[in-house]
Order: sequence, then structure tokens, then C-alpha cells
Amino acid sequence: MNIYSHSKPGGAGSLASWRRESTALAALAVPIALTMLSHIAMVTTDVVMMGWLGPRALAAGALANHYYWLLDMGAMGLLGSLAAILAQHIGARRFRMVRRAVRQGFWVAIVVAIPCLVAMWHSGAVLGALGQDAVLAAMAQDYLRHLSPGFVPLLGYIVVASFMTAHGRPRPSMVLAIIGIFVNGIADYALMFGNFGFPDMGLAGAGLSSAVVAILMFIGLATYALTDRRLRRYRLLGRFWRPDWAQFWEIFTVGLPIGIAALAGIGLFAAAALLMGLLGTEQLAAHAIAVQCCAIAYMIPNGISRAATVRVGWATGAGDHRAAARSGWTALGLGCLVMCLPAAAFWLLGPAIVALFLEGEAATAGIAVGFLAVAAIFQFADGAQVTMMGALRGLKDTTVPMLIAVLGYGGLGLPAAAYFGIHLGLGGQAIWAGMAVGLFVVSALFVARFRRQTRRAITGM
Repeated sequence: MNIYSHSKPGGAGSLASWRRESTALAALAVPIALTMLSHIAMVTTDVVMMGWLGPRALAAGALANHYYWLLDMGAMGLLGSLAAILAQHIGARRFRMVRRAVRQGFWVAIVVAIPCLVAMWHSGAVLGALGQDAVLAAMAQDYLRHLSPGFVPLLGYIVVASFMTAHGRPRPSMVLAIIGIFVNGIADYALMFGNFGFPDMGLAGAGLSSAVVAILMFIGLATYALTDRRLRRYRLLGRFWRPDWAQFWEIFTVGLPIGIAALAGIGLFAAAALLMGLLGTEQLAAHAIAVQCCAIAYMIPNGISRAATVRVGWATGAGDHRAAARSGWTALGLGCLVMCLPAAAFWLLGPAIVALFLEGEAATAGIAVGFLAVAAIFQFADGAQVTMMGALRGLKDTTVPMLIAVLGYGGLGLPAAAYFGIHLGLGGQAIWAGMAVGLFVVSALFVARFRRQTRRAITGM
């Protein structure tokens, strides 16, 4: 049951050891990346069908999604500490602590969900106060209210998925997520457009279908974890109401900076959406398309990042700091390498990509193509920052990375975007250029931080 011993990233610093690490990391990262691509495919399906409803529905959906992603990424970022904590417990052979950490992960998920649900329910007032169009804000609120029943199950799914991934078993999550794509697509088609005898709910139907899928996926993954021969020995729900405050607060103290850093990153794009809203519906709709494309590309290095969290955590828990460093640097190399593909696609195939989202909206499509050209430039920075963030999580080093993210995105990227795009009047493409500045700075500082922390651990200084 010692997963670390079966997949140990240690060994001499030879080329063979780096190859072994690359193979092991990829074996863990590919199913995780496919899982995350499946999740984003569900969102992309929603966005495509929102486009079929028209530019106004697409713009309202963009507002709703950015608002939701702030809550979603913040909550999931906080729970992101769980994978690192579990991986270190497994690496150190503290198996009894694994169940306690999972149990407290559920507790944290419930506590965090409460304010998020309140924020979703009253999203219209918040968006209106931020200067967004009243009709779009009302449409966004209707969407989010129908999405809200799936929020707690989604966080529960993240807890169980973290447990599975920490054991090097991400495939069940991947299978469920792939099934979820088809269920979500059928539900969207039925609820958004009134097919198969269901009511025509429009934009709200996309929210309800996503909620149903989240509930079903949580039930499916939890059932697997509770009944699998090798995992049921943990009895994850045993003594569920018994607190373990040390574990509860560790999830919070390690996870809160992760959540804040995630909020800073997604907040950069969400704030950019608000700036786009000031420029008009076409700019906002184009921004939604470009962000969705970037989100799809982001899922690939994000899968590598989560694999790095686990492998760095295994090595750190076992006291093998050289192996932890090698896992992190391997993740960085793989992350930057895979981003060559979306960078080339955005640069060379922009019009064809945008055509998948819009039909007969030439002005909006042209703007979106321009945004993708800027996105092509910062794909490598995005891959570097997310993989290094995952490696740092494996070390449970989260506070300084949080400060880097907040200052880099909120103190540099967002002001640059507002200055270039709004103050100088250069438009939406300049807003994206400002965001790129923040991404490059944050990625460079994350690399420097990981180098410093691993050197200190290895040398003991």
C-alpha cells in the first residue's frame, strides 16, 4: 500500500533517472489532464450552445462564468492543499492520517460552499454594482441560480478525486469526466432549447444541466472509492462527524493561500471581462471565446501541475529532496513543451477556432482572433506558472507563491491591462497584452522560488 515505493522518483541524477521521472510523471499527468479537458469540454459545450442563443446570451454567459470561476477556483484552490497533504502522508507511510485528511476535506468543502452559494444567489446585484448591463446581469444570475445545486457535489468530487490522485489512480475520475461530456451535451440540448419534451429554459438550462452532471459525477466517484477492493479499507466516511482540528486547519492554512492565488489568476481574466464589458457586447463576447480557448489549453499543463503536486509530495514525505526537485523540474519542462501546440494553433488557426463558437458574427469573430494572437505569445508563461505552482504545492510552500500571484496579477497585470486598454484607449487586444505582462512576471518568480526552496532542502541551508 506504499504507493511511493512503487513509483519512487528517486535515484541518481543520471539521464536515465530523468527519463524514468518523465515517464512516471506523464503516466500520472495524462489521465489528470484528460479529466480536466473533459471538464472544460463541458464548459465549452455550454459556451458553444450559448452562442447558438445569440451574442447577448453569450455575453451574459461570459459574465456568469467569470463570476462563477472566481468562486469555483477559490474554493477548489483551497481544497488543492488536500492532494499535497495526502501525498506527503502516503510518502511518509502515515496511512491512518489519510482518512482523517479526506474526512476533514469534506468538512472544509461544506464550510467553503456556504458563502459561495450566497454569492451565486445574489450575483445579479453584485454584477449590477460593478457597472454591468442590467439585462445581462439578470440573465447571468438566472444561470447561476440554476447552477448552484451542483456546487457542493462538485467540491465533494474534488475531495474524492484528490484522494484517488494521491494514490496514483486518476483513471476513474477520467472515465467519469468523459461520460460527463456526453451527459452534459445531451442535457444542454434538451434544457436550453426545449428538446425531448423538456421546457425551453434558454441560458438557465445550461446551468441546470451542469448541476445535474456534477451531482451524478460525485455520486459515481464516491461509490467507486467506497467499494474498490484496495481503497475501501480506508472507510472514508467512517466516523465522519468526528473532528480532527489539526487536519482541518492544515487544509485551511496550506489551502487558503492556494485559493487566494487561484483567485488572483482567474480574477485577472474576470476583471478583464469587466473591462471588456465597458467596451461593448462584441468585445465581451470575443473575450469569452478567447478565454475559453485558453482554458482548454491550460488544462494540459494543469494536469502536469497536479501530477507534480503528488510526486513532489510523495518524495518530500519520504525525505527524498533531490527527487522532489527532479519531479518539479521535469514538470516544468513538460509543461512548456506541451504549450507549443496551443501556441501554434492560436497563432495559425485563429479564424478556424473562432468559427467553432460563432456563426455570422464577423465583427465579434475578428476581435476574438486578435485576442488569440496575444494568447499565443503567453502560452509558455502560462504553462510555466501552473506547473511550478503545482510543484510548490507538493512542498506545501503556498504563502510566498500566493503573494507573488497577487502582486503579479493584481498589482501588475490588471493595472497594465486597464492602462493600455481603457486609459490609452487601445481596446481589447491591449487589455490582453497587459494580462500577458502579469503572466510572464509570475512565471519567472515561481521558477526562482522553486529553485530556492529545493536547494535549501537539499543542502540543509
